[in-house]
Amino acid sequence: MLHPGLPETWIAIAAVAMLAIAVWSLIAPLPRATASGAINLAAVPVVGAVVRFVNRGPYPLLAGKIVSVALFLLLIVAGLFGTAYPDRNLATAFVWNLWWPLVVVSVLFLGTAWCAICPWDALANWIVRRRWWRRADPHPGLNLRVPRYLHNVGLALLLFLALTWFEIGFGITTLPAATAVMALAMLVLSAVFLLVFERKAFCRYACPVGRTLGYYARLAPVAVRPVMQATCDSCKTLECYNGSRDIEPCPTHLVVGRFSQNTFCLSCGNCVRSCPHGNVTWWLRSPGSEAQDLARPQWDGAWFMLALLGITTFHGLTMMPFWGEWMSVIARAIGESGRPLASFTLGMIGSFALPVLIYGACVGALHLPVRGASSYQALFAAFSFVALPLAFAYHLAHNLDHLSRESIDVFSLLLNPLGSEAGPRTMAERHEQMMAPLFPDEAMFTVQAALMVLGFWLAVQIVRHRGRDRLAGGAALRGWRLLPMLAFIAAITAMNLWLMAQGMEMRF
Repeated sequence: MLHPGLPETWIAIAAVAMLAIAVWSLIAPLPRATASGAINLAAVPVVGAVVRFVNRGPYPLLAGKIVSVALFLLLIVAGLFGTAYPDRNLATAFVWNLWWPLVVVSVLFLGTAWCAICPWDALANWIVRRRWWRRADPHPGLNLRVPRYLHNVGLALLLFLALTWFEIGFGITTLPAATAVMALAMLVLSAVFLLVFERKAFCRYACPVGRTLGYYARLAPVAVRPVMQATCDSCKTLECYNGSRDIEPCPTHLVVGRFSQNTFCLSCGNCVRSCPHGNVTWWLRSPGSEAQDLARPQWDGAWFMLALLGITTFHGLTMMPFWGEWMSVIARAIGESGRPLASFTLGMIGSFALPVLIYGACVGALHLPVRGASSYQALFAAFSFVALPLAFAYHLAHNLDHLSRESIDVFSLLLNPLGSEAGPRTMAERHEQMMAPLFPDEAMFTVQAALMVLGFWLAVQIVRHRGRDRLAGGAALRGWRLLPMLAFIAAITAMNLWLMAQGMEMRF
């Protein structure tokens, strides 16, 4: 059974809109720095009441963690002891058809809020620190400083690639027991890091899910920031960083008044509750403003963002009917027989490497006429932010289709999480599920096309903002000089639109 692809009419509409955006970007005047016109969500009617309730104390988030952990344990039991049919087992049906799509969608509205109720972190904390929420003093683990060579997201990137390889290469999405083991492995890693290192080193440096959400959250319209910057500037005690008598310090070593990016914020609420001035809250801001101007370019972050782009494209390719044919061609070429793991690995490396190579070539073309005014490495890191909206837009559009057509009966599995006495889903049941999506086709196609245009628009805006003051002496990269990066955006978007137009296989 195949998901219907995005119709040609919608692709044409999206292409025309993108062409207009590209032409405008070449002739429009230089953009100003992103305005700071953010809105304090605590002061907004209705929404403010919810924000104030969550910020009032530890118990709202604690309740969320308890629910999250309870569901996590149920999924583990279902995966290990339930039926082997993936569409009848709560572990595989919930994790791959509901949880992962919804977590990605949640970034668009809540930033890194998932990290605040993450069951891996919650369980690891309860096991190691033996506290529901209060500060454990002294810390029960070794409390070692993280080695300097781990002060990057390289480990998270390696785990992300490894999980992707196991997920698709070994078909974990169709194996309930393997899904449960993978979830338990993440819990073990979280607990081990908590026992060995200070604060939450796993969350900051190694968690592939947290780092994915953290980088995507650079596009999010919500952020935890000071109410008054001047109050933070005059603060000497820095409870947000050091914690208080009852509240743990910031798990990822952030000082509220001194950071300007969501990447490593876990939305845990520690700073909100420990600040003696009540000077921390949630803000509503312009989507993409952080990626345009505020986030600092970093070499390891550039590679992680480009990896996100490559892996989202790779996920799309593996769900196309022709992917199996490609693997067969590679297997014959290298003489592989049996399970084509080597062929799959080569296909994965190629799918990841191609966007990076195209990006590197476009940065080289951008750098060629401005040699001496800026280094290649500086331009490579600065413009890598364009990968975020391109990856996020396709990731959302792709996952929304799965969410609409494949998760409609997940909640019924809660009544029989182990899938006891349930046989495999028949072709008639699959057809009925495919023909009764959560969202009408025209509504889904409209949202998908709009997401692709939005991703293109944000990527173009990032290029224009990042090009400003990018050269020595404050000279700007603008107009025709930005053509190489605009060509990269156009190439990736064209690839993603082509993928969206293809019929996509169901996960199970």
